Amino acid sequence: MDSAASKMSCCERVREFFKSAKFLIYLGHALSTWGDRMWNFAVAVFLVELYGNSLLLTAVYGLVVAGSVLLLGAIIGDWVDKNPRLKVAQTSLVVQNTAVILCGVLLMVVFQFKEQLSTLYSGWLLTTCYIMVITIANIANLASTAMSITIQRDWVVVVAGDDRSKLADMNATVRIIDQLTNILAPMLVGQIMAFGSHFIGCGFISGWNLFSMCLEYFLLWKVYQKTPALAFKAGQKEADDQELKHLNVQKEIGSNENPVEGSQLMNETAEVKKNTSCCYQMTEPIRTFKDGWVAYYNQSIFFAGMSLAFLYMTVLGFDCITTGYAYTQGLNGSVLSLLMGASAISGICGTVAFTWIRKKCGLIRTGFIAGVTQLSCLMLCVASVFAPGSPFDLSVSPFDDVIKHLFGDSGSLRESPTIVPTIEPQIQTNITVFDEAPQVESYMSVSLLFAGVIAARVGLWSFDLTVTQLIQENVIESERGIINGVQNSMNYLLDLLHFIMVILAPNPEAFGLLVIISVSFVAMGHMMYFRFAYKSLRGRLFLFCSPEQKPDPNIPSLPNSV
Repeated sequence: MDSAASKMSCCERVREFFKSAKFLIYLGHALSTWGDRMWNFAVAVFLVELYGNSLLLTAVYGLVVAGSVLLLGAIIGDWVDKNPRLKVAQTSLVVQNTAVILCGVLLMVVFQFKEQLSTLYSGWLLTTCYIMVITIANIANLASTAMSITIQRDWVVVVAGDDRSKLADMNATVRIIDQLTNILAPMLVGQIMAFGSHFIGCGFISGWNLFSMCLEYFLLWKVYQKTPALAFKAGQKEADDQELKHLNVQKEIGSNENPVEGSQLMNETAEVKKNTSCCYQMTEPIRTFKDGWVAYYNQSIFFAGMSLAFLYMTVLGFDCITTGYAYTQGLNGSVLSLLMGASAISGICGTVAFTWIRKKCGLIRTGFIAGVTQLSCLMLCVASVFAPGSPFDLSVSPFDDVIKHLFGDSGSLRESPTIVPTIEPQIQTNITVFDEAPQVESYMSVSLLFAGVIAARVGLWSFDLTVTQLIQENVIESERGIINGVQNSMNYLLDLLHFIMVILAPNPEAFGLLVIISVSFVAMGHMMYFRFAYKSLRGRLFLFCSPEQKPDPNIPSLPNSV
C-alpha cells in the first residue's frame, strides 16, 4: 500500500515537473540554442563556400557581429528593461527566427543561381546578396542577444523567486543545455550538408527555425501564464508612470485657471516637449549607451563582471584558432573531435560542481575556488610552451607571415588578383587532407596544452555561473537588461582583442607567446574577482564554512550573495 502510494506520488511529481514553468523554460531554451548553434556553425561554412573558399566574408561577418553587440549591447538591454517581458521575448523570438529564415532562403537562391547572379550588373547583384546575407544574419544575432538577456538573465530569476538554490540549479541546467547543443547541433547540420548539399542545409535550417519559432512562442506564453510575477516589471512601471504624468500635465493645463499653477505646469510641459523633440530623440541612443556604461561601472559587481570579460581574451578554447594550431602540431580531425567531446564533459562537470560547492561554501567563495582551479589547470598550458615538441621561437618575428602574405618575398606589394589563388588552395588542402596532419617530433607540448584547456573548463564554467548569478542577484530589476547588455559588450570587446592579437602574431612559432598572454589576462581577471570577493566578505574570504551555519554574533553579517 505504501509502495503504491510512493509510486503514485513519484509519478505525480514527475508529471508536475513536466508541467512546471521551469521545465518549459528548459525546453524552450533547448529549442532556441539548438537552432542558434546550427545557424552559427552553418553560416560560417556558407560564407566560405560562397566566396570561393576564402575567409573574407566570414571575417567581415564576425567583425560586424562583434561590433554591433559592442555598440548596441546597452541599447538592447535598455529596450529589454523598458518594455513588458512577454512583448520583449516574443518580439525577439519572431525577429530572430524570421531573420534566419529569410537569410536561409536568400542563401538557397544564391547557391542555386550563383553563376547567373555573378554575370548580372557586373557582379554587383551578387555582392548585394552578400551584403544582405551579412546584414540579416547580424539582425538575427542582435535579436538572439535580446532573447538571451530577457530569458537567461530575467525570466529565470523571476521563475526561481527568492530561492537562491533553485536559481543556481536553473542556471546550471541552462548551461548544461548550452554545452550539449554546442556539440550535437553542429554535428547534425554538418552531416546534412556533407551527405546532402549546402542548398539542403539552408532549407533544413530555415524549416527548423519556422517550426521552433511556433513552438517557442507557445512555450513562452505558457511560462508567462504559470508565473504571474512576470507580468510586473519595475522598469516598465516607471515608464508608464512617466507617460501618465505627461498626459496629466497636458490635461491640467487645459482646465487650470490659476495663473501661478498654470505657469508651473507650462514649465513642466516645456520640459516634456524638450524631452520629446527631434534632436533629443535622435541623441537618445548615445545617452543610453553612456548611461548604460556608467551604470555598469557603478554596480557593486563591477569587478566581478570585468573579471568574466577578461576570460574572453584568450586563445585557450576550442575555437578555430586553437584547433588550427593543433592541426599544425599533428593532431587530426578524429582526435580533435574526441578532445572537443572531453571538453564538453569537463564543462558539464563544472556546472554540476558549481551547485554543490555553492551549497557548501556560498556563491562568492565558489567563484574564488573556481578561479584558483582554472588558473592551476592553465599552468599546464604555460608548461606546454617550453615542453618538447613546442614550436615556440621568439627569434621568428610574429609579423613575418603577414608581411610575406601582403608583400611577397620581393618586398613589393602584391597585385590583388594574386591574393585569392594563394588562399584558395590552402583552404582546400586543409579540408581534403585533414586526417593526414603534419608529423611532429614530440606530442608532449600539444598534449599538455589540451590537458590544461580541458581541465580548466571545470573552473571556467563554475566561475561563469558564479558571475552570472551574482549579476542576477545584485542588479536591481529595472536595470537587469542594460547591465547584462553592457556585460555582453565587454565580453565581445575582449573577444575582439584576442582575434586582433592572433592577426598580429599568426604563425605557430608565436602561439606560445599568445598562450602566455592569455593566461596573464585570465590571471588579471581572477585578481579583479579576488578584490571583489575580499571586499564583499570583509576580509573573510578564507572562512570556508557552510552558508547554512549560524553566523557569529561578534562578526558583521555577510552579504546576501555569500
